[in-house]
Amino acid sequence: MGPWPTNDYQDGCDGRNLHAMIIDAWIQHPTLRFISDPMFDSLRRWTDQETPTEEIPIEASIAAMDAAGVDISILTGWHGPQGAVISNEEVAAWVAAYPTRFAGAASVDLRKPMEAVRELRRCVQDHGFVALRMLPWLWELPPNDRRYYPLYSACVELDIPFCLQVGHTGPLRTSEVGRPIPYLDDVALDFPELKIVAGHIGYPWTEEMISLTRKYENVYIDTSAYTIRRFPPELVRYLQADGPKKVMFGSNFPMIAPQKSLEDLDSLGLDDTSRRLFLSENAMRVFGVGQPD
Repeated sequence: MGPWPTNDYQDGCDGRNLHAMIIDAWIQHPTLRFISDPMFDSLRRWTDQETPTEEIPIEASIAAMDAAGVDISILTGWHGPQGAVISNEEVAAWVAAYPTRFAGAASVDLRKPMEAVRELRRCVQDHGFVALRMLPWLWELPPNDRRYYPLYSACVELDIPFCLQVGHTGPLRTSEVGRPIPYLDDVALDFPELKIVAGHIGYPWTEEMISLTRKYENVYIDTSAYTIRRFPPELVRYLQADGPKKVMFGSNFPMIAPQKSLEDLDSLGLDDTSRRLFLSENAMRVFGVGQPD
């Protein structure tokens, strides 16, 4: 987890390589409301970070992308039992300001399933959002809970993926709901048409998560929250063998800067095709972004 971004960004800097598109499957812009939330106290303790005292401009997130050569990021809202930590309207405004750099992922109130479905439809139809992202640990409800199911049906009808966190949690919340089997296994069985993007790899249940990507056509992994140096060996083996079409890059900015996430990319030993799939083409296919009009 790198330092929170600051206001010391370079306006207009752009280090992108136009010949190698990179899509980041999971970032969030660090509003004060988000980064000062008590749920991140444990992360701040690990990294000895201080919370900024002023709002950080969206250009700081753009600058972090540029430093890593990231062309497009899936920018997510956050909604939990405490309410909206990053609202869908905030995300919509940032996407509208930088439509070629961001695509929005909605987050909704799981306690009110029908209102949640209506909000999801509004975000997709009015603002062009490309995904729904929910964090089971934030709700302390596994993804096979009945309250998610109307949202899964809506995702299929809207042709957008459902994105979630899998594996253990950094915040001091239960990790059990992030276990891929049986919880996500049940969802993929019940909704074979649903595109599922499982973020944060699934450690310490990485093999379980990989097994689901093999078992189900529409289940994917994104590598957010991990630097390449910290990829579990079984994920590296999967990427090098039969898994390039099922794994996509993600950073989880601002917890980890995209540039830090991509360090040691060459150490994965991917051929050119696998590298393109990992860095952009899987995300293009699943999220429908970054493709020529």
